[in-house]
Amino acid sequence: MAPLFSGKKKCSIFTNLFFLLSFFFSVAYGNNNNDININNNVKKPTLFIFGDSTVDVGTNNFLKTTAKANILYNGIDFPYSIPTGRFSNGYNTADQIARQFGYMESPPPFLVLTKRPYSFKRKILGGANFASAGSGILRETGRKQWGEVKFLEKQVQQFKYAREKISEKLGEEKACRFVSNSLFLISVGSNDLFDFARNYTSIHNPQQYLAALQLTYFQHIKSLYGLGARKFGILSIAPIGCCPALTSQNKGDCVKPLNDLAIAFYSATNSLLQNLSSQLLGFKYSLGNTFLMTKTLLDTPLNFGLKETKSACCGIGYLNGQGPCNKTAGANVCYDRNNNLFWDWFHPTEKASELAAKTLVHGNSTQFVSPINFSQLAKA
Repeated sequence: MAPLFSGKKKCSIFTNLFFLLSFFFSVAYGNNNNDININNNVKKPTLFIFGDSTVDVGTNNFLKTTAKANILYNGIDFPYSIPTGRFSNGYNTADQIARQFGYMESPPPFLVLTKRPYSFKRKILGGANFASAGSGILRETGRKQWGEVKFLEKQVQQFKYAREKISEKLGEEKACRFVSNSLFLISVGSNDLFDFARNYTSIHNPQQYLAALQLTYFQHIKSLYGLGARKFGILSIAPIGCCPALTSQNKGDCVKPLNDLAIAFYSATNSLLQNLSSQLLGFKYSLGNTFLMTKTLLDTPLNFGLKETKSACCGIGYLNGQGPCNKTAGANVCYDRNNNLFWDWFHPTEKASELAAKTLVHGNSTQFVSPINFSQLAKA
């Protein structure tokens, strides 16, 4: 893939000088990063969010795709019970992370901002959400299953456009500082593994497929770095083999091969980020182990106020996992959504997303988020 960012040498000069000066002063006068109190109010970082349905807040409403959530019962617990395009009963993971930083919800979809070109340059400074349900790291992921989706490369290209407008608004030097201080959140990969299990097992082995995924992921993250991004909050893949869509077809049991792929993806992503950190000046990251976080909820739900971890709250058939959460199609919906881990056949409830967000942003266990949490990343 050709670089998406070229001819912006000034940005590298400005940001590299900034990081060198920061390092000098931390050495000369002491660095108190290790003394951060995670309960203190965190200054709001600007958020740019990329990924799939776990963080999509309405992108797919504008696409020719069947991967849409702008129908009830989705949004039943969202303000005014509006189905906004989130695959959740209320706020999803993108919203919950934003709320931990003091926002009301996720920044709006990029495609919403482009509908009002006269205000785009001003509003993009408040962040944007590029995530698209059904999409993945690879170009072909999700397209056969869901139709039009904005795969990760396309999302990065959309940010490239946004980056140009930020520069036009602020000037190049200020734009470089603005982007380098922003937080880039990425939650992607699940659909790539689903597609592998569905389509490619006969022609690819898992190791080859994961290697291709990580190489492409490396290119996309490096492209964002080339556009000035420096702080990356990455969510790995949850135990997708335990989703009701899978367990309902497996006598209620998790599908181990898919979970094994998710574990391998986490390990590969951890190595990828460590390599990028050693290669790229000023590159900082925080990696959320959503597999282990979700596995902990599955194993000890009562510790977190959950009662139901197998059946989806909203859906059709056995474990509500044999059809989507669609009121007009006759979906069932549970009464107390706060009891459930799963909202629909693939996605967590608002409550489960909140638990994950609190761990990612404020957690102090490197088992769940490492090497630092998201609030520490924002302050870095």
